[in-house]
Amino acid sequence: MQQIPVRHIQEPELSGSFSIRDLEKLLDGKDMLQELHRHDFFLIIALKSGSGQHDIDFKAYTIADHIIFFMRPGQLHKLVLKAGSTGYILQFSGDFYPSAAELLRRAGQQNHYQLSETVSVKLQHVLASIFEEHRDKQERFKEVIQANMSIFFTRLIRQLPPSSATAETRYRQERLDKFMTLLEQHILTQKQVSQYADMLNISTYQLNAITKELLGKTTSTLINEQIILEAKRCLLATSYQVNQIAYHMGYEDPSYFIRFFKKQTGYSPDAFRHNSG
Repeated sequence: MQQIPVRHIQEPELSGSFSIRDLEKLLDGKDMLQELHRHDFFLIIALKSGSGQHDIDFKAYTIADHIIFFMRPGQLHKLVLKAGSTGYILQFSGDFYPSAAELLRRAGQQNHYQLSETVSVKLQHVLASIFEEHRDKQERFKEVIQANMSIFFTRLIRQLPPSSATAETRYRQERLDKFMTLLEQHILTQKQVSQYADMLNISTYQLNAITKELLGKTTSTLINEQIILEAKRCLLATSYQVNQIAYHMGYEDPSYFIRFFKKQTGYSPDAFRHNSG
């Protein structure tokens, strides 16, 4: 089965791993209209000013001033960005700055950041420096970009709710974050709690205790939610038949997939696609 449309970075100077654009120049007086698609890279839209709408994995956000959208690889989104919006758009792969994996994990906990004007101005200054380095490409510009990205991520993380967690709580949060990442990566082939517990080197009891404590949901519930999310992505971003989507999702019996989808959502896959069109 052909995959949902996936976009790639086109930036030969950095081997396809990084790009930054000035939004106002990119728009050039026109609206940006992007239909449902997904990326194989991280995407940051940092708005100094703007209007429009951004739908990320079926959650709608109104675009306004001083907003940052942080999207992880694989997320499905649809964008309407109005002419005159200002700021920057960054695209980069995980291997562009592998030592920043922890910063990316923490910053990626949210897709949407509504900033104060003061914080927004500080982050726009950092992005302006990154933009200049990328444009001018002077000696060791990549290292300067990476250093500025660390500053950017750190300041963005400061906007998350403060934590007074103990070392044990931090460990459980790290396990949960890793589990959620693994879900996104392996949901098409791995659907059992025991499989994820094995990948995390913990017991199924420990994993279930972590998800129930921190999210109030069982591990099985989270797995089912990820299955449904991926199925919805396929239903809205492709024109493939339901049985093709079932096979893509790892189900040999399409009728079982249809019953599962309806039990979880209250709609058959066809009804969901029709009602969301």
